[in-house]
Amino acid sequence: MSASDIRVYRQKIASTGSMRKIFNAMELIATSRIGKARERVAASTPYANAITRAVSAVSSQQDIDHVLTSEVENPTRSAVLIMAADRGMAGAYSANVLRHAEELLERLKSENKEADLYLIGRKAQAYFDFRRREYKKLWTGNTDNPEFSTAKEVGETLVDAFLTDTDQGGVDEIHVVFTEFRSLVSQVPTVVRLLPLEVVEEEVTEETELLPLYEYEPDPEQVLDALLPKYIESRIFSAMLQASASELASRQRAMKSAGDNATDLIREYTLEMNNARQASITQELTELIAGADALG
Repeated sequence: MSASDIRVYRQKIASTGSMRKIFNAMELIATSRIGKARERVAASTPYANAITRAVSAVSSQQDIDHVLTSEVENPTRSAVLIMAADRGMAGAYSANVLRHAEELLERLKSENKEADLYLIGRKAQAYFDFRRREYKKLWTGNTDNPEFSTAKEVGETLVDAFLTDTDQGGVDEIHVVFTEFRSLVSQVPTVVRLLPLEVVEEEVTEETELLPLYEYEPDPEQVLDALLPKYIESRIFSAMLQASASELASRQRAMKSAGDNATDLIREYTLEMNNARQASITQELTELIAGADALG
């Protein structure tokens, strides 16, 4: 091998080393931020459980006929909120969410339901823009650090669409596709129907065996009018926090794997460069010996 081959390997080693530094830096950033993300998920849980319990108590009352809890007999249009990432380098995080979203859209299509898309994250935007598929609204900029103001805006948008008649562009039901954070090694893409209201059943414990009985003034319907928008906002914000923690965990694993692969690649390039240098030296020695023998 020639000296140019050695230079090529040196360039490859240098470029791979630079990429490894980027991977290691992104892994450290994700590691430092995932702890706070998990704390936010844990901190949001008591409020979400409390408001879920309150809505469950009101909804369990007899003779409650509320627009947010009533099933449409023949639903024809659905809103689908898809939560992906703003940035890449998170492994298959966004791809898994989008795959589950496509499965949901296919199911809705088989049920003769049209779907209005609402997107969170630039990866979801790029996916549907590339396929030239329309979406109603887009939110970007803070998928790895969500803010409640965004969740509030999303909730208001979806509730308004739900309360609007389908003949005027409204929807009959709302689905959310996000990634549920279970642990640092387990994040599961999940599909949840938000409206009409499906109250999540709590795990039965000694403290929560029965829903409390209340008397309402002026009436349960007006209580639901006040509670349900806050319930939807809390559910959406909880989903955004879980998606954030899942994104950071996926990025941490992906960057660690990329850094390890870069290290292996540098080791391989170094071995190939040393072999090339040894072959070059051997060739030069052989030529010197052959020249000396010819002169002798």
